[in-house]
Amino acid sequence: MLAGIARLAMRAPRRMIALALIVVAGAAAFGIPVAGRLSAGGLTDPGAQSSQVKALLASTFGQGDMPLLITVSSPDGVNSAAARTVGTDIVRTLTRSPTVATVTSPWTAPPSAATSLISKDGTVGVVVAGITGGDNSAPKNAGALISAVAHDRDGVTVRAGGESAMMLEINQQSERDLKVMEGIAIPLSFLVLVWVFGGLVAASLPLAVGAVAIFGAMAVLHAITFATDVSIFALNLAVALGLALAIDYTLLLLSRFRDELAGGASRDRALMRTMMSAGRTVLFSAMTVALSMSAMVLFPIYALKSFGYAGVAVVACASLAAVFVTPAAIVLLGDRLDSLNLRRWLRRQAVAARPIEEGAWYRVAMFSMRNAVPVGLVIVALLTVLGAPFLGVKWGVPDDRVLPTSSSAHLVGDQLRTQFAADLAKNVTVVIPDLSGVAPAQLDAYAAELSRVSGVSSVSSPGATFVGGASVGPPTAATAIANNGAFLTVTSTAPLYSQASETLLDQLQSVPTPSGHRVLIGGTPQVNRDTASAIASRLGMVLAIIAGITFVLLFLMTGSIVVPLKALILNVLSLTAAFGALVWIFQDGNLDALGTTSTGTLAISIPVLLFCIAFGLSMDYEVFLVSRIREFWLASAKTAADNDRSVALGLAHTARVITAAALIMAITFAALSGAQVSFLRMLGVGLTLAILADATLVRVLLVPAFMHLMGRFNWWAPKPLARLHDRVGIREASHA
Repeated sequence: MLAGIARLAMRAPRRMIALALIVVAGAAAFGIPVAGRLSAGGLTDPGAQSSQVKALLASTFGQGDMPLLITVSSPDGVNSAAARTVGTDIVRTLTRSPTVATVTSPWTAPPSAATSLISKDGTVGVVVAGITGGDNSAPKNAGALISAVAHDRDGVTVRAGGESAMMLEINQQSERDLKVMEGIAIPLSFLVLVWVFGGLVAASLPLAVGAVAIFGAMAVLHAITFATDVSIFALNLAVALGLALAIDYTLLLLSRFRDELAGGASRDRALMRTMMSAGRTVLFSAMTVALSMSAMVLFPIYALKSFGYAGVAVVACASLAAVFVTPAAIVLLGDRLDSLNLRRWLRRQAVAARPIEEGAWYRVAMFSMRNAVPVGLVIVALLTVLGAPFLGVKWGVPDDRVLPTSSSAHLVGDQLRTQFAADLAKNVTVVIPDLSGVAPAQLDAYAAELSRVSGVSSVSSPGATFVGGASVGPPTAATAIANNGAFLTVTSTAPLYSQASETLLDQLQSVPTPSGHRVLIGGTPQVNRDTASAIASRLGMVLAIIAGITFVLLFLMTGSIVVPLKALILNVLSLTAAFGALVWIFQDGNLDALGTTSTGTLAISIPVLLFCIAFGLSMDYEVFLVSRIREFWLASAKTAADNDRSVALGLAHTARVITAAALIMAITFAALSGAQVSFLRMLGVGLTLAILADATLVRVLLVPAFMHLMGRFNWWAPKPLARLHDRVGIREASHA
């Protein structure tokens, strides 16, 4: 196939480029509107107990799909004439909307319930509305309502918050972040490419391939939205990864083409050899990365599934664009590929070609192999120490604090956390789906028992509010009996994401239920527990699949079982510094949490996502390096000395590509770390650190040291597996 593409490029390069332009134009037209169909939700398990509670509150009890909170603040107090007028006007507008299921406010609720909706100093009141529409439409519905009511007037300050407003702002902020990321990453990547290639034309080709990959991936994501929900964060990943991988693959092809020309091959011969060697490496690497990232679709959380969709789509588009567009452009441009050479304009003197053994990368490899034990120990120790903070990781679900402190949802969240006696986010909802055979007295007795649990300040049932087992009056929080079911609200004093919160949930679950009926628990504390459990339940399987795919594919490429094992161990090691940095910076708040709000926790999905993406990208560089090392090893006499020379030659020929590609990828992910949504910033920082650590410490120093220590054993496999590889193994071809 690759030889056929090379021959087609030699015969009809213009037709190939024209076809690529038609495809990218169609993909852009179909793919660009995808942002309007993506959701900011998908961070929880839809099958979990807490998700069932959320669904029942909406469908059975008419509470709406997402809460919208409107705070009304006045220095004269919420019962002043101005605040009351503004508040009741907001309630009237919300009540008339067909997308609002329920509305509760300090001015319309019974006195017993109104107290919890007023701040401790009496200057802030909160209107609670249930918005319908599900994950996709509820934020948009909330947006229309916010535009209508959330504006200051008559000295009264009005702000919008709650889950629906948070989701809306995350969507809007993610789209703005995407434009900023493109504006930073593309120009800086172009400058690096000019530095690598010298010529403006050659530097432009990888960016053109990147455009094909990005628009192609966007079109694929748009198509997927017609079948299932897709997270908006997948779009940020598709753009960042599409640009980085397209540059990686094109850089490898162009560098190999230039190497073949420098070796004396004609342009046609050089192109054929490039496609049969580097082209095959590109496709093999892409297959490895795509299969590794595809494992994310096994998680029940659709945000992680979405990253899996985006990863596979963008890797496929980037690799196909690289092997199709690059050879056609090489033939079509001819000598003009090296035109507009800035190095020539800057009057840099051309340096006569030197033997590869005199190059810096060859010497680095030999240094690492001569000092294999100390180099290995120092790097392993350094990465282990940098990763140590991860041992203290604490998990939490993202809330409004993922947004900038200036955002309306974040400001409302801060008001609720600091100015109100009870933090609504700590509340636990207890749902009894079926009340058959349960008398009202039994329901009240159950509520009374719940109120005796340590860490519970009160429990509101449909009939009364209980404190310490005793009734203290009418309900003070949302409760209902409908469709032969009921729900109760438990007001908790246990800090979120703490062991006390976990203990409280266990104790609530252990309280005997009325007539033994099934009870479901929801609320933020249970959402956090369910999310962590959902990911943990699939994590072992996902890691095993990624490890298995990596091992099998590298075995097919190398015929060795040692090289795949080495790759697995070193790839994990390269991630330790990034994991440690996430905890040290974002959880613990060091370096001012890089401008984000530290909550003392990490979203569990971020390290999982970081592992899957960075592990796959590490395999990208592993394949680049090992495939070239194997070329030299197969052409040698296969002695221990030949092993060292093959490693040094392989590194000398690929290190420039790997470091340049890693630098460009780091620039792309560093641009992602400028996102104003904090968990995207976490992901950008983590990926940047992981890529830099892998391409420098691991790939350039640790791999040569390890392969020197293993010697000829690098290429060993048991005889049955060696015979299997002889039949089905994938072999690099350096000639046509």
